[in-house]
Amino acid sequence: MHTVATKHEKIIQYIADTDIGQKISVRSVARQMGVSEGTAYRAIKSAETDGLVATVPRVGTIRVEKTMRGDIKNLTFGDILHIIDGTLFGGEDGLDHRLDRFVIGAMTTDAMQEYITAGAMLIVGNREDAQLMALRNGAGVLITGGFTASAAVVKAANDAALPLLGSNYDSFTVATMINRAISDQQIKKEIVTVADAYVPIGETAYLRQDETVARYRQLARAVKHSRFPVVARDMRVVGVITAKDVLSASAEATLDRVMTKNPVTVRKEMSVASVSHLMAWNSIELIPVVDAEFRLLGIVTRTDVMRNLPAPGHQSEGANTFFDVIHGSLRANEGEKRWQTLVTPQMTNALGTIAVGVLSEMITDVAQDFLKHNYQKRSLIEQITVNYLKLIQLEHRVQIVPELLDLGRRSAKLEITVTAEHVLSAKAFVVCQILEEE
Repeated sequence: MHTVATKHEKIIQYIADTDIGQKISVRSVARQMGVSEGTAYRAIKSAETDGLVATVPRVGTIRVEKTMRGDIKNLTFGDILHIIDGTLFGGEDGLDHRLDRFVIGAMTTDAMQEYITAGAMLIVGNREDAQLMALRNGAGVLITGGFTASAAVVKAANDAALPLLGSNYDSFTVATMINRAISDQQIKKEIVTVADAYVPIGETAYLRQDETVARYRQLARAVKHSRFPVVARDMRVVGVITAKDVLSASAEATLDRVMTKNPVTVRKEMSVASVSHLMAWNSIELIPVVDAEFRLLGIVTRTDVMRNLPAPGHQSEGANTFFDVIHGSLRANEGEKRWQTLVTPQMTNALGTIAVGVLSEMITDVAQDFLKHNYQKRSLIEQITVNYLKLIQLEHRVQIVPELLDLGRRSAKLEITVTAEHVLSAKAFVVCQILEEE
C-alpha cells in the first residue's frame, strides 16, 4: 500500500539530502519546506537525535556525517572543518580521511617531529616550517589565528592530498571546540535510549480499535500477557487495553469503547531513565513507542527499562557531565552509611559558597546510593525538601549522612543530615519511588 510522507518525514529527508557541512536553521528550513517554524524546529531536533546534524558552539547547527560519534577516530578532517567554521586552503581530496589525534604546535619543529604522524592534525599558527614538516609526515594542518597559507604550503597539501584548513580562532579555542564536540558526542552515545531497549512492532502484539473484547482475550491467552497497544487503521496509537479494562465488558464490545484512551507514549530517542520516571509516576507497566505522527513502532515494558537502566553512580568514560563531576567527588565509608566531599571552586556560586543545585544533587545522589548499597533498591527521586541552615564555604569538608525513616514496596522516606567542618549546615527530607521489575 502506498503511503504519503508526512511533513516531518519530508523535512528529515530534506535535511538528509543537504550537503555535509551546510548550516541548518529553523527559519531556512521553514521557508524552504513551507512549514511553520515550530514544525521545522521539531524536525531539526529529531535529525540531531538521529545524528544527521550537530549543534556546534559559536557556529550553529550543521549537517554532519552520521559516523561522528563519541571518539576522535570517528571524526574526519571534513568534520573538523565544519566544527570550527573554518576555511579550506588545500588538500580537498583528503577531507574524508579520519583523524588519529591532533597536536598543538607550541614547541620547536624538531620537538614536534615525534608527535606528528600519519593521520594526525597539527594545530599551529603562521609557522610555515612546522606546516611543511607536518605535511611531509602525512599529517593534516589547521592554521589558527586568521593567518593564510603560503603558496608553497598549499601546493604541498594538494600534492599529498592532506587537508590544509584555516580558522580565525586561536589554537586554544580551536582545541577546546574540538574537545567539546568529541565530549558531547561521547555523552550522547552513552545515554541509553528507548531505541536501545524497546521491542519492535514485528516482535510484539497489538490490537485495532474496531476489534472485540473476545479477540483481546484470545490474544492474551496466546501470548501469555494482558497489556496491548490499540491502534487505528493508519497505525496511530489511540489507546492501551489491559485485563482491568475488560473485566465487566461483553465479548462483542469493541475495544474503542473499553480501552484507556490518550495513553502515555514515548519516542525512540527518549532516554530510558526518563521512561522509568514516566512509569513510576503513572503506575504503568507498558508504554507504546511511536514516531512523530504517533504511529506504533513497538512497545517498552518495565522489564525492558530495568534491564537497560544505568546503575546508580554510573560515570561516562572519557566524557564527564556535571553529574559525573559531583558524583565523583563523593566518597562513601566502608559501610555505605555516610558520604564525604570537599567543596571545590567548581561547586560554588558567586559568593564562594556551595551552590544550592550542587548541594541538592549531592543529597539525591547519596539517597539513591544508600538505598542501592544497603537495601538493594533502585529508586527515583519523587520529592526533596532541603533546609540550608549554614553557608557551606569553599574548601569546607562536608559529610552527608542518610537515615531511613520508612521503606515500603513502592516508596522510601529518608532524612539526610549535612555537616560542614562538623557544623550542622543542612537538613533534607527525601521521598523516593522504588523501581521494581515487572
